[in-house]
Amino acid sequence: MIISIRRNATREQIDEVCERIRDFGYKIHAIEGEERVVIGAVGVGDVTHCLESLEAMAQVESAVRISAPYKFVSKEFRSTRTRIRIGELEIGGDEFVMMAGPCSVESEQQIMTSAEAVAKAGAKVLRGGAFKPRTSPYDFQGMAEEGLKLLAKAREATGLKIVTEVMSDQDVALVADYADIMQVGARNMQNFALLKTLGKCGRPVLLKRGLSATIKELLMSAEYIVAHGNPDVMLCERGIRTFETITRNTCDIVAVAALNELTHLPVILDPSHATGKRSLVPALARAGVAIGADGMIVEAHPQPEKAVSDGAQSLNLTQFAQMMNDLKPYTELWKLQRGSSSAKS
Repeated sequence: MIISIRRNATREQIDEVCERIRDFGYKIHAIEGEERVVIGAVGVGDVTHCLESLEAMAQVESAVRISAPYKFVSKEFRSTRTRIRIGELEIGGDEFVMMAGPCSVESEQQIMTSAEAVAKAGAKVLRGGAFKPRTSPYDFQGMAEEGLKLLAKAREATGLKIVTEVMSDQDVALVADYADIMQVGARNMQNFALLKTLGKCGRPVLLKRGLSATIKELLMSAEYIVAHGNPDVMLCERGIRTFETITRNTCDIVAVAALNELTHLPVILDPSHATGKRSLVPALARAGVAIGADGMIVEAHPQPEKAVSDGAQSLNLTQFAQMMNDLKPYTELWKLQRGSSSAKS
């Protein structure tokens, strides 16, 4: 249900509505704006009696059902876009945000060189894996906490925010001590124990779409995080598994537009994993900006040919800088379109 409170309702009147909702056994999620309060309520069972009771309260302007199975992340619950603040950085707002860096943290020199280069080119967030899920148990698995410490050192030197993957609910507290954004990889999109713990972690979450996941399943996974207390979720389209073998995955580019219709959460595109080929990354990046992504996460490495993971899809630092330069006309148009959309809303 979505309950809209009348303007100028007192705190006591709002609390009375919340108490009535709890009496019916529903969980509350409130959005308090400057002029009015909107309350979302979710739970099990028929909401008819609760709706009728709420509509009888003088301070309630309207109470309606939410038809989408993903309640809190749907546009039915919140029509305005979610803007995620990380210090001075805002994701989902009026600036296209680039996240970039190597697949894995390999050494201090590698991550510091990467951070300085991507920051100079215009990136706002440094990506780098300290914990790496690998298909083979014999492949490089990451530097763990030592890698997190190197990411923190790179942040201190460059001012970049940090996004890094967390693989287990047991590692959430450790990663949250270092990271600004907690990344959930494609293989963990439906790791529900992890999603529930991230709902309480106090950090924004970048949730990647699973290899074979539908858009609905992605949104339901986001709902787990939001329903457990964390509204700062970004959705990431990183390509899905199909019959095609020319690219590593198949980028469902229209998913970006579809998600923008269905949810208020920011949408990020990962052209590196979607293609698996560095030659295709710049073209897909341009498409991502054009179709309305809020940002992008790209793999860039000082020496991709020597990378311990994902070298084939990583841009070298010169190629990354060139891509950023080539994207400028697209991001300028993106800003104009976003500003026009904001004015209409």
